[in-house]
Amino acid sequence: MYLVTILGNLLIILAVNSDSHLHTPMYFFLANLSFVDICVTSTTVPKMLANIQTQRKVITYESCITQIYFFILFVVLDNFLLTVMAYDRFVAICHPLCYTVIMNPKFCGLLVMVSWLSVVSLFYCTSLGVYFSSAASQSSHSSATASVMYTVVTPMLNPFIYSLRNRDIKEALNVFFRGKP
Repeated sequence: MYLVTILGNLLIILAVNSDSHLHTPMYFFLANLSFVDICVTSTTVPKMLANIQTQRKVITYESCITQIYFFILFVVLDNFLLTVMAYDRFVAICHPLCYTVIMNPKFCGLLVMVSWLSVVSLFYCTSLGVYFSSAASQSSHSSATASVMYTVVTPMLNPFIYSLRNRDIKEALNVFFRGKP
């Protein structure tokens, strides 16, 4: 599942970067979402796989804090990017004639940058507090199931849901791998 997640999201990034027809706000946000999905999965799954392989469930305090920091950062960024993508679709549907003026490259870059900055400045401390206060009160089995669903399954399915069924992405990947349209 981890390899499918990485491969699927990398394919989207490659397709968007290699095809100039996909240099639109929607695909720009999809490529950023793919990058963040790779990061979300890569913050937890390698350690989880190592724990499964070695049958050890030990993590140092420093490693735990680092992992929590990056996990929260990327999960919240994922949510912000989904919000930005929803706004992009809102503008495209409700204001189609003004879409290219509103969603210009500078504004799209600003939305992504604001997403990154908002995550760090607004949610980091709050999320840590919630995580530490609720960690002792949840059952370990339901927590493990929920974390696998959120950290592995969702990022694995995002490429298929948002992009790989899309005709433009399929054509861009075909051109990328075969070298012809």
